[in-house]
Amino acid sequence: MLIGVCGGICAGKSSIADYLVDHHQFTRIRLARTSPTPDVEKSASNAHVPPLDGKFETSTYTFPTIAALLDFVTLRWRKRWVTTDIWDNDVVDALLKRPFFLLISVDAPVSVRWERFKNRCAANGLAAPTLEEFVVRDDAHQYAPRTGMSSLFQRAQLKLLNSSTSMPSFYGALDELDLTNPGRLRPSWDQYFMQLADLAAHRSNCMKRRVGCVIVRDKRVVSTGYNGTPRGMTNCNEGGCARCNSSARAGADLSTCLCLHAEENALLEAGRDRIGDKGILYCNTCPCLTCSVKITQVGISEVVYNHGYLVDSKTAAIFDESGVRLRQFVPPSEGLVDLSMGDARLVLDDGEFVRPL
Repeated sequence: MLIGVCGGICAGKSSIADYLVDHHQFTRIRLARTSPTPDVEKSASNAHVPPLDGKFETSTYTFPTIAALLDFVTLRWRKRWVTTDIWDNDVVDALLKRPFFLLISVDAPVSVRWERFKNRCAANGLAAPTLEEFVVRDDAHQYAPRTGMSSLFQRAQLKLLNSSTSMPSFYGALDELDLTNPGRLRPSWDQYFMQLADLAAHRSNCMKRRVGCVIVRDKRVVSTGYNGTPRGMTNCNEGGCARCNSSARAGADLSTCLCLHAEENALLEAGRDRIGDKGILYCNTCPCLTCSVKITQVGISEVVYNHGYLVDSKTAAIFDESGVRLRQFVPPSEGLVDLSMGDARLVLDDGEFVRPL
């Protein structure tokens, strides 16, 4: 596994690398910098400002080119490596081709990063730039045409916002993220099929909610479905269902709704014979009461869902009585994660939490 961490000056790149080294037995690996030191990393007198802890300024594993680094790591990909030397898009292009690579970006408010940089300057006996000078230099570093770093940050699979003021809270937030989860590199079967359900949900035309469903047998997709009006009718998002296009509250006037649920579409597409007695249904939302009855009837053996729904307890009771296993799967966090907010999964798993329609 190779994790690359990119981000602006004093965003927390080295702190994440330190965390991986100290807590998860990673080894720091370096890529030589061929471009000049950017102004944002210099003091008011234009002297380079080294990190507060310079123990990783040099490394036994330092390579002149990204090709040399990749050749080395590819032969040792089962070991754990981390680098903060993500210099440009060419480096990212080369790294993202490898199945053992994970790119993480980290950012923080510019005022927070300036305070951190001032502390770094003071520790090295150097005068810090003013906030205005720091902002101008940072903008040039991140947004200069063709060479700006901001485009690299957007390519990261996981984007962290680091406003932490203490290392214990910072490390605690990283613990919750489970950065070394193998599913971040290659999705587990649950992740894979849930991602297909999420993809199916993007085809939904229902005005109330996007839901996607995948039915699987022996790790092979039998059918997919998404919610919306029946074939041949006007799509819900074009006015086909009056109930969904009105201000009807959750659970009200359901008998007037013309939309088929994602699970219904997948079941109709598959049929009982194709599902057999080992079928697993993946849905990004827990099935409703009506769908749970139909799922039971066709012989589905297991239902896996991501998000909760208003009638989860009633659905669970039906599945329990009929012998259908019901379980929730929450994939590893992706996208933008604010480390100061804690793990959103703790909220979703709270027994008092009800996801509104």
